[in-house]
Amino acid sequence: MPKKVRIALDAMGGDDGASVVVPGAAISLSRHPDTEFLLFGDSKLIEPELAAHPPLKAASRVIHTDVAISNDEKPSQALRRGRKTSSMWFAIDAVKQGEADVAISAGNTGALMAMARFNLRMLPGIDRPAITGLWPTVRGDAIVLDLGATIGGDAHHLVALALMGSAMASVRFNVERPTVGLLNIGREEMKGHEEIREAAELLRAMNLPQLNYIGFVESDGIGKGVADVVVTEGYAGNIALKAAEGTARQMEGFLRNALSQSWPRRIGYLLARGAFRALRDKMDPNKSNGGVLLGLKGLVVKSHGGTSAEGFAYAVDVGYEMAHYDLLTKINQMLNRDGSALASAQTAQEAVS
Repeated sequence: MPKKVRIALDAMGGDDGASVVVPGAAISLSRHPDTEFLLFGDSKLIEPELAAHPPLKAASRVIHTDVAISNDEKPSQALRRGRKTSSMWFAIDAVKQGEADVAISAGNTGALMAMARFNLRMLPGIDRPAITGLWPTVRGDAIVLDLGATIGGDAHHLVALALMGSAMASVRFNVERPTVGLLNIGREEMKGHEEIREAAELLRAMNLPQLNYIGFVESDGIGKGVADVVVTEGYAGNIALKAAEGTARQMEGFLRNALSQSWPRRIGYLLARGAFRALRDKMDPNKSNGGVLLGLKGLVVKSHGGTSAEGFAYAVDVGYEMAHYDLLTKINQMLNRDGSALASAQTAQEAVS
């Protein structure tokens, strides 16, 4: 019998807690029947939701705690108050203890990062974790990291992101040698901060067989799909993400207003509604929900806090895929298990400096 994927859920995380987490898990279970769930949180809130989803109830175990991390808690405060007591901590700890293959939370991002890093620790050669997300492009999807886990980063950090992002792309896209680019303000080699230029020199000098480094990528190149993986530090990555999301909502509003201003335009919409439906489906933020926290000795996925049940289901799907296809093993292989790939990057950095 095939091994089931065991998923730990922070059932109290996010804006709506169990009322979104439980039905979202039920949707994902219908797509991946070989899943088992551990739900951490207030059983008085979880059990009534589970009663409405018998298949999920049969595949789940509830572990009670009435301690939840709020969205406005600082990471240090959340770690002090919620360590070994909160639903978020227990979900992460289930991964550490081998009781679950992946933990998923829609809770406070900073708290999740702090707890995951404190409890699971970092992989050899990795200094800081990164939030990785899917970005819709004209050619399909791209993986972009870091989307805001940490601010800044030297060349060594950017190379580590490239290695981990490439491993995730090989899992997600089933690509043997993903294309990787560094986000920059231009494609010319003299453009950008010193750290970005150094990272480019390192990736060229390393000439890794596991990835195909293609050079710098401008921000409009992400949507064009010029690379499978686009690497940046968290400050620029988060700004790019929020700008793209805001522009998508703005264009949706412009289009809705334009099509409702006259009867001929409304008729035109009816004739083209199939195309508009396909466009809306392509730009649906729910389908890009689920940011994988890379660099940890365990799998953790961050869902948007205000997502719907359908959106949370996509985050669960991401966690399922990363566990089912053994992302951690691929990352360790990319890092040569003991961090020697990054050690060679350090040697190459010394050679070019």
